[in-house]
Amino acid sequence: MAATDISLGVTLAVLGAGFLHALWNALLKSAAGDPMLDTALIVAGSSAACLPLLAIVPPPDPAAWPYAFASMVVHFAYYVTLAGAYRRGDLSFAYPLMRGVAPLIVTVLGVAVLGEHLRAHALAGILLISGGIIAIAWLASGTHTLAAAGFALGNAAIIAVYTLVDGAGARAAGSPWSYAFWLMCLEGFPFLAWIVWQRGRPAVDYARRRWRRGMLGGAASVAAYAIALWAMTRAPVAVVAALREVSVVFAALIGTLFLKESFGWRRLAGAVGVAAGVAALRL
Repeated sequence: MAATDISLGVTLAVLGAGFLHALWNALLKSAAGDPMLDTALIVAGSSAACLPLLAIVPPPDPAAWPYAFASMVVHFAYYVTLAGAYRRGDLSFAYPLMRGVAPLIVTVLGVAVLGEHLRAHALAGILLISGGIIAIAWLASGTHTLAAAGFALGNAAIIAVYTLVDGAGARAAGSPWSYAFWLMCLEGFPFLAWIVWQRGRPAVDYARRRWRRGMLGGAASVAAYAIALWAMTRAPVAVVAALREVSVVFAALIGTLFLKESFGWRRLAGAVGVAAGVAALRL
């Protein structure tokens, strides 16, 4: 895709998607349960939310299915490394770190793989957004282990890969909504089968007790990613990838206002950097 500016409408839509992404992560943060099983509940909720939508959207064009199948494999690795990061470190550290590094990788690969060319202000915006998010991660209180950082950075690379794969798939699908809903319905089943195989009956009992949280989080996850994929057909993938990670700031604000977490002036400085990056994207 040639160099383009991102429109105000797309910008607002992606920011809305970022808020929805922060919402389901806040649900995950506040669950106070097993991070892997709570992640599985969100995945199950996403698949369930998409299932009735398949009746109103056609399957993606045949050219998009190789991307969808590749994305399913990559998303399985994403869920496994996500759970690994959360087992070894605090969510408030791992989540911003992986979401902040991913846009930097997407920017490099977007140029190399998709042939995207970004203007200087867009590159500056991406750097400011990623830098601010990474600052929020490193200045968070809690456990900052080397293992947690390693899993988070590995997850960031995986996020970058599926973002590029899905950006290309959404463009090839004929309709980004068809691609998003079919993908998110199908991709959850391998991970859920793996969870049941790993955990057995306790996982099923856990889901019975907490299924409402999973459905709410899953619906928010579907809406957030579908909007992001639609935006990737309207603007460079790297710009959308950076802009949607403003979700980290929303998550920090939700944590401060509703989960009684500390924000502090250092993390506020990171949020200001993110805001400056958003402004740079709109220059």
